[in-house]
Amino acid sequence: MPFITTKDGTEIFYKDWGTGQPVVFSHGWPLNADAWDPQARLVADHGFRAIAHDRRGHGRSGQPWNGNDLDTYADDLAQLIETLDLRDVILVGHSTGGGEVTRYIGRHGTGRVAKAVLLGAIPPLMLKTDANPEGLPVEVFDEIRAGVAADRSQFYRDLSQNFYGANRPGSKVSQGTHDSFWMWSMQVGIKGAYDCIKAFSESDLTEDLGRFDIPTLIAHGDDDQIVPFVASAAKSSELVKDATFKVYPGAPHGLAEVAPYNEVFNADLLAFISS
Repeated sequence: MPFITTKDGTEIFYKDWGTGQPVVFSHGWPLNADAWDPQARLVADHGFRAIAHDRRGHGRSGQPWNGNDLDTYADDLAQLIETLDLRDVILVGHSTGGGEVTRYIGRHGTGRVAKAVLLGAIPPLMLKTDANPEGLPVEVFDEIRAGVAADRSQFYRDLSQNFYGANRPGSKVSQGTHDSFWMWSMQVGIKGAYDCIKAFSESDLTEDLGRFDIPTLIAHGDDDQIVPFVASAAKSSELVKDATFKVYPGAPHGLAEVAPYNEVFNADLLAFISS
């Protein structure tokens, strides 16, 4: 399996499919690169090179004690891009992965980047503060920390309901989708999973969004129960200059894996990266 080794010695797993302009996918918490498989296959089938990595602490990558923060995640992404000598890259990030992409641009610029896609992404800030009253109170994230620490297996089983909107009337989310979510989640080391909660909830990415100078697609479901639409995409679309803004009515956080929303998103993704 292909890996790169970061400056602190952490091995980062990645998959590399197809040829052409590179599309680099960053996954959400607490999943891994496999969550992007349908989209990676889609873009590779259409003449792009699809690359998706497991964030440190997740999946097949190393599980270091330190570095489970957005700055390091972004630096790991930068090292992947530089090691593979990728240029004219299209960055695609979901949820925490969207924060990773945003912090990458904030720290490393867009010299190697052609476009960006933020799907159900955490920017600019998930935590409720005086300056961000639309965010979620810290008690919400404390409950997530408690769930991971006490019985992460059951916590992840419960979380998949909200993640995919399976708790909504008429939902047709399959048991297989829930099983995949649980399987991927259980591959995350508890230290990395626990630390990442602070990273995705308390990182203020407002200034990073202001550094975007490339075509950007911001997409979000308006029934996202994980990353509140009003505190994220609605604000990010105003902070990123000339962003293309797509709202999917009724769609959950994990819309890229749930029909019929995934079909609409896939079409929008392909149209955006091909334009």
